[in-house]
Amino acid sequence: MSKYLMDRDWENGVVRYPDPAIEVIDDRFKNYIIGNAVIERICTGMRWAEGPAWFGDGRYLMWSDIPNNRQVRWDEESGQISVFRSPSNYSNGNTRDKQGRLISCEHGTRRVTRTEHDGTITILMDSFEGKQLNAPNDVIVHPDNTIWFTDPGYGSLFHYEGNLGELEISTNVYRLNPDTGQATVLTSELGKPNGLCFSPDLKRLYVADTGATHDPDCPRVIYVFDIIDDSKIENKRIFCDMGDGLADGIRCDIDGNVWSSAGWVGEGYDGIHVFAPDGDLIGKIHLPEICANLCFGGVKRNRLFMAGSQSIYSLYVETQGAQIP
Repeated sequence: MSKYLMDRDWENGVVRYPDPAIEVIDDRFKNYIIGNAVIERICTGMRWAEGPAWFGDGRYLMWSDIPNNRQVRWDEESGQISVFRSPSNYSNGNTRDKQGRLISCEHGTRRVTRTEHDGTITILMDSFEGKQLNAPNDVIVHPDNTIWFTDPGYGSLFHYEGNLGELEISTNVYRLNPDTGQATVLTSELGKPNGLCFSPDLKRLYVADTGATHDPDCPRVIYVFDIIDDSKIENKRIFCDMGDGLADGIRCDIDGNVWSSAGWVGEGYDGIHVFAPDGDLIGKIHLPEICANLCFGGVKRNRLFMAGSQSIYSLYVETQGAQIP
């Protein structure tokens, strides 16, 4: 067992400070650690938790439990867990637009949707140039309200997280204008584009490639692109290498660090890997489960929420998420 887990009792809520599951690799990570804050398991009982999104106006976190075909909600004030939506069409990634509406990637229907303030659902995109989307995966919203999302097709490769079916188009990253319905392909160069996020200055786009799940020759990396005119990307290059494992969901903090989910290796690897803006690995947050995705939330956006397979975890950190909301 990893030395970062062996002193950590995950079934007991009391943990001696500092949390032994937080690993400093580079001194730069010390700036973001709070000595008397520990990793908390706030919920368990999912089959594959994904797509956490923070609703500050309601003080709650919602996420997808993909195989159970539902979205789940955790209330920060009461700690109560409830079903947000069921069925959810095997939703995966979630975020909010500039009007606070929920944007979701649905595996089962191969579409991106918006939940309006009255609860009705608007289909934003389900096809491109006459062909059905593969199975949208993760999504972010630019300050200009355009929607950027990945479409690797995992939800169409087996029944467990969607509906088995053929992939009709390339595994693209898209930019969608929800007002006009116009969509453009940002890139089709990645094996399986997965999690994505903007840098704090909106000059760069980070995209995790998990193509190694189906192609052993696909690099296990996070790529970074330059954003041109808020509408195109170019100059693809490797930002960081994930080693033997894979990234999934990713988020930037206000200092430009990239917080990446990490998994499929085991103890000592699975959890969150934190990379400085230059791509150096500076720290790890070890979890007893594979981590699929994450987001920042809480009143001050300084609470990191981690979707760890069957559970949701949180940790207060000394930074804030760059993404608003």
